[in-house]
Amino acid sequence: MSATVSFQGIGASPGVAVGHAYVLDARRVRTPKVKLTKAEIEGEVLRFKTSIELSDRQLEELKTKLGADGQEHGLILEAHRMMLHDPMFLVEVTRLIKEDFINAEWAVRRVGKRLRHQFDNLEDEYFRERKSDIEFVADRLVRNLMGEVVDQEIEVPPHAIVCAHDISPADAAMLVRSGSVGAFVTDLGGHTSHTAIVARAREVPAVVGLGKACESIRQGDMVAVDGRRGLVLLNPTDEQLALFRETMRRQLQSEQLALKTAELPAVTSDGVRIRLNGNMEFPEEIPSLLAHGAEGIGLYRTEFLFLNRPAPPTEEEHFESYKQVLQAMGDKPVTIRTLDLGGDKVPGKKPDKEINPAMGLRAIRYCLAHRELFRVQLRALLRASAYGNLRVMFPLVSSISELREARSELEACRSELSRQGVPVGKRFPIGIMVETPSAAWIADRLAQEADFFSIGTNDLIQYSLAIDRQNRDVAYLYRPLHLAILRSLEAIITAAKKAGIPVAMCGEMAGDAALTIVLLALGLEEFSMTSGQIPMVKNVIRQMSRADAQVLLEKAMAFSSAEEIERFIKGEVDRRFNSGEVMGTTVPSAPKD
Repeated sequence: MSATVSFQGIGASPGVAVGHAYVLDARRVRTPKVKLTKAEIEGEVLRFKTSIELSDRQLEELKTKLGADGQEHGLILEAHRMMLHDPMFLVEVTRLIKEDFINAEWAVRRVGKRLRHQFDNLEDEYFRERKSDIEFVADRLVRNLMGEVVDQEIEVPPHAIVCAHDISPADAAMLVRSGSVGAFVTDLGGHTSHTAIVARAREVPAVVGLGKACESIRQGDMVAVDGRRGLVLLNPTDEQLALFRETMRRQLQSEQLALKTAELPAVTSDGVRIRLNGNMEFPEEIPSLLAHGAEGIGLYRTEFLFLNRPAPPTEEEHFESYKQVLQAMGDKPVTIRTLDLGGDKVPGKKPDKEINPAMGLRAIRYCLAHRELFRVQLRALLRASAYGNLRVMFPLVSSISELREARSELEACRSELSRQGVPVGKRFPIGIMVETPSAAWIADRLAQEADFFSIGTNDLIQYSLAIDRQNRDVAYLYRPLHLAILRSLEAIITAAKKAGIPVAMCGEMAGDAALTIVLLALGLEEFSMTSGQIPMVKNVIRQMSRADAQVLLEKAMAFSSAEEIERFIKGEVDRRFNSGEVMGTTVPSAPKD
């Protein structure tokens, strides 16, 4: 038996799986390079235009073929169609053919490479990942130009571990349609790559960003995948296989129990009612959220509307997306966050070069600096509010004046729509994301003018502790249980309760069942997380009393260091609960060298 080899990547979709590798050969086709004569130019331009039309038709047919089974791919495939018709792309490829006298395949590759390099310098992970879309579109065009077959049916053996350098949205759509995939494993990609998004939507374990791991995996090799920890084992030992399979059995059992208890309320043993909502990016995530017991949407990220397109979405496109989600959720509350991107990422806008975009012109700051872009979204939200239980929140608010200005823009849009006779819904709650230290310190004042708070712990921790979450050299300093963070959360929640407004949490802390005790003790009564996290958090809540949690937190905050607090809380979780159910069942790593 071959020796076990471990690979560490990015955990893109939680869950574990064991199966034989199905290696997807998705290597890029070799691009021919041909110098043309002047007489061949017009024919080559026509050949390029024909390949555009053929590619567009293929994507439309694939979208139709997938139907309801592939709804989560619809937006992605539609985005690829839009990229095909991007005027900048079309003009530049045509220019190279005419001016450099080169064949269409070569011109497509050159323009694609240039565009990908522009994406490499973007701060936001969402948009860095979109460079793969340029590669997929270019590859489709080149294959069509060369007369090669695209969009082949892929037959995957049951429970196979699909391994590839990268997986195109089209291939991913065909794969999940078969219902046979045990897990995805790719060399490229990040948490927001299409493979990751599709895997989470379908609740399939996935590990991405493995470098060159798939070069070592052969067809039929035994592979074990831990999508939570980002671990892939090639040729695991019998002992490791047994532990992985036991984990799979327990997860299936837990999932079945979760679905049975989805309708049960999250109530502590001393009668405190907690609301558990879901975080979402794509409308196709709603069925999974509802099946796992989500009582509403606590965070609907609208950034996906801006991805893979040459211009920002229209008011109508915004409106249709929001209307779809509100109607799907019925009378359940839907909290929609306004645009949380910066100037280097908004399509149709000239990129703004910033030394530190994370602390620059982004989120509410960008929207207030570009009022027309903001108004388009606000008008759509007002129109959509007639179709459900809407709440709107503004991200990265750091001062009272920002909240006032944002509310003023919303009311101006309401008045404008009223004058135009456009129907809008009744007035809805307006809240803010509390995710900056300044907002935490003036939470008492903000609570007088906001209808609700939602704590974004990801940025709050990053800014409070002065660390870049994406920087591996300082990532170890990202400590949710740092005393400074606990005190900030305590101040925010206290301010909200004193003002009589709801306070929720939609950051990663909310979905970590091991931290539920802490959040209960702090007085939080509304959590928002991904669908798979809801059952575990509910399990802790239903077995814990708030009074007991408060006693534990008081003891924890008597310690001074994050490490001491973490050890204490972990010890209490291990003592009170089945550690595997709360922390995520432990699966084995590869043997150490």
